[in-house]
Amino acid sequence: MNKLVLIDGNAILHRAFHALPPLTTRRGEPINAIYGLISMLLRVIGDLKPTHLAVCFDTPEPTFRHKEFPEYQAQRPKTADELSSQFEKAKRVIEAFGIPIFEKVGYEADDVIGTLAAQATRVPKSKIKEVVIVTGDRDILQLVTDRIKVYMPVSGLSSAKLMGEKEVLEKMGVNPNQIDDYKALVGDPSDNYTGVSGIGPKTAVKLIQRFKSLDQIYENLNKIPSQTSQKLKEGRGASKLSKKLATIVKDVPLSLDLEACGKWDVDSQEVLNLFAEFGFKTLTERVK
Repeated sequence: MNKLVLIDGNAILHRAFHALPPLTTRRGEPINAIYGLISMLLRVIGDLKPTHLAVCFDTPEPTFRHKEFPEYQAQRPKTADELSSQFEKAKRVIEAFGIPIFEKVGYEADDVIGTLAAQATRVPKSKIKEVVIVTGDRDILQLVTDRIKVYMPVSGLSSAKLMGEKEVLEKMGVNPNQIDDYKALVGDPSDNYTGVSGIGPKTAVKLIQRFKSLDQIYENLNKIPSQTSQKLKEGRGASKLSKKLATIVKDVPLSLDLEACGKWDVDSQEVLNLFAEFGFKTLTERVK
C-alpha cells in the first residue's frame, strides 16, 4: 500500500530534547534531540512501512498568525541554545536519508503538513492510499479524515498511538473537523489566545455536540442558557480570532513532490558517515 508519512520535525525534536538525557559529540556539541529524531524516524519506518516520506519544519520568521495577533505564542520561552543548535545538524541527517524537507516563511509546520496532506489525498489512491502525520502536537488532529491519520508519540518517545477519526472523537469529545471550533471556544494557553472567557472544555464539547459548529452556536444563542449565551455574546470577537488562529491552513504556496518523497534510503554511505561523525554507534547498527 502506498503510504505518505509526514513528520513534524520541530515537534519531534522538541519532544526528543526534553525526553532524552544530555548527549554530546566528541567535540562536546549537544546531539540528544537529533538522536531522538532519528530513533523516531526508524521506528516510523518499521511500524508504518511508508513508501514516501517528508519532514516539515517551522521557520524563525513571524507567521501570518503573529501578524493577525501580535501576542500569539508571546509567553513561550526562547528555545534553549542546546536545542536550537541541533536543527541544522538534524536537517543534514534528514537530507542524507534522501528525505525532502518542506518549510515556508510565514507559515507553521502544521500549515505545511496540512497543505501536503491535502494535496496527497487529491491524487489517485493507487499513488497514495493513506497519509500518516507524525507529531506530538494535538492541533494536527483536526486534519484527520478517512485517509489521514496521526501517529502520536506518548510517554516521551518510547511508544506511539495511531489516531484515526474514532480515536480523535474519544480523546477530544468532538470530531476532527470540529477541533478548530472547539479551540475557538476554549482557546489555547500554549499559543496564548483565550477563546471565549468563561467557556471551559465541558461546555464547549456540549455546545459543539448539540449545534455542530461555531457558526451554528451563534445562530442559536436563544436556545442556550442565558448565562452561557451572555458569555458567548461578549466573546464573539475573541471566538472568531481564536478560530482563525487555531485553523490549520491547507493552501500554503508549495507543491508536494511525490517522486522525491519516494527516494529515501536509510543506510546510504552519507548517512553512515554522519553517524560516525556524531558517534551514533547504536543507530549505525540499526540502519545496517
